[in-house]
Amino acid sequence: MLSVEAAAQAGRAAEPNFLATDAQTKQDWAALAAHLGEHGFRFDPEVDLPRQFAGGFGNLNYLIQLDGAPMVLRRPPMGDIPPGANDMKREHRILSRLGRAFPLAPNSVHYSPNKEILGNHFLIMEYRAGLCIGGTWPVFLAGRDDIGAKLGDMLVDTLVEFHAVKPEDVDLGEFGRPDGFLERAVAGWRQRMEISCDDAPPAAGVAVADWLAANQVTDGPPTLLHNDFKLDNVLLDPKTLAPVAVLDWDQGTRGDPLFDLATLLSYWTEASDPPAMHGLAQMPSAGNGFPARNEIVQRYAERSGRDVSDFLFHRVLAMFKLGVIFMQIYAQYRRGTSRDERFKRFGDLTNGLMAFAHEVSQGRAT
Repeated sequence: MLSVEAAAQAGRAAEPNFLATDAQTKQDWAALAAHLGEHGFRFDPEVDLPRQFAGGFGNLNYLIQLDGAPMVLRRPPMGDIPPGANDMKREHRILSRLGRAFPLAPNSVHYSPNKEILGNHFLIMEYRAGLCIGGTWPVFLAGRDDIGAKLGDMLVDTLVEFHAVKPEDVDLGEFGRPDGFLERAVAGWRQRMEISCDDAPPAAGVAVADWLAANQVTDGPPTLLHNDFKLDNVLLDPKTLAPVAVLDWDQGTRGDPLFDLATLLSYWTEASDPPAMHGLAQMPSAGNGFPARNEIVQRYAERSGRDVSDFLFHRVLAMFKLGVIFMQIYAQYRRGTSRDERFKRFGDLTNGLMAFAHEVSQGRAT
């Protein structure tokens, strides 16, 4: 797919990015070493100093050495966490099983509910090296619009492959509560909006929540759900750009698979979108040869055989959820539980996302 020169550049770009030592969120590595020793693992932070991965707004991720092999420690952000958010127990349950049928899921090797060790529960999972493409199109792919088109197809195909996994084949047949999934999502994300806004949510957010309640659809046949599927949660082989891992499973469950598709499209910016969508900077899909959102829906329908006639509801719900997630992150900054200056702009961003979700619900945007 790539020239030798471009592949070499891609290989360098695939090196993981870490925060500077003084910018890392410190953990009690001695307590972790003692805990892991009690469970038969060898971890020496003095020999192999853990490094915190850069990027992301949610969970904290660290590269550690466990029994001489690279692993990833994942834990929720510091401070109070909304109920059900950043669920390491859920993620461990998925990742200790899913790889049997879906090899792109890394294996989770350890979970601890003990909040006395690091201040919250955590898991340790297999580390996979790969290229992560976030909101900025890599320099070494400049002008390669064919790559954007192929990445769009890859995302759909990966999602279809994942949704084809039978939950009972990976000991997840009783996972989640698929009955009433969409109805609970509407009510639950509205409640989270009110909590994160101290019961003073933006008018556009209230309008979207009201529209969702009035236009509720029934759940489609359930599958396993990732619940945050997007380009930068898929690691790529730096030479071929084929997927090597799908990350961030802490929201995984069972439910209507069209919600996973809608979640992907909630990050999928197009050139004509309003500033808030461009401000997300989550996927470089506004150019670079990426398919349009409606083309992605059509490809998913063709590859999966699923009916997408009610997809507008899923699309609006996913946009609403995304807006609330950024509300929750902004609340951390506003309340002083996070000093991350990146979060300062999320107040205006949230208002813009909710306004766009309302436009989508009224048929004035796609």
